Amino acid sequence: MFLENDMERSRGRGWIEVICGSMFSGKTEELIRRLKRARIAGLKVEIFKPAIDVRYDEEMVVSHDANEIMSTPVPSSSNILLMANEVDVVGIDEAQFFDLELPNVCNQMANSGIRVIVAGLDMDFKGKPFGPMPALLATAEYITKVHAVCMRCGSLAQYSHRTILDEKLVVLGETDAYEPLCRHCYYKENS
Repeated sequence: MFLENDMERSRGRGWIEVICGSMFSGKTEELIRRLKRARIAGLKVEIFKPAIDVRYDEEMVVSHDANEIMSTPVPSSSNILLMANEVDVVGIDEAQFFDLELPNVCNQMANSGIRVIVAGLDMDFKGKPFGPMPALLATAEYITKVHAVCMRCGSLAQYSHRTILDEKLVVLGETDAYEPLCRHCYYKENS
């Protein structure tokens, strides 16, 4: 965990930023942009992603636009605390796939002076709050909601509509399984 002298060194400088939205909205792209800027500023950065997310790469965080940054895949949020040593900034991608302990982990890091940047889906394919995201949104100092483009009408999209028949909550997929839809088109499709 965090040593007391580490807390003294950075007291009062930590916070949580959440980047949320639907699939294909640019969440990971924005996360990578912020992390690269932190590195340019000379800050020590660590990036984590859930071990189950191997869609593009086993270790890299990769955006749909093929932007990428090296990360450490972890099986649970508690592993992040064990590995985030002597860092200034922690990035976490695909937060919705982590366990419900993630908000506590992020708060511990922020309280110890670490800037925590989290990206994830705020809603699942049924339009319901997803995993640890509601608690992260409630405790974050900064929230950025990004939007995709509705594939039916071109409006701003905030829903991740699943296009395949599968009722499991977590189905890893891309354009083969999901499309972004606006509120009107989402509810028209699901009524």
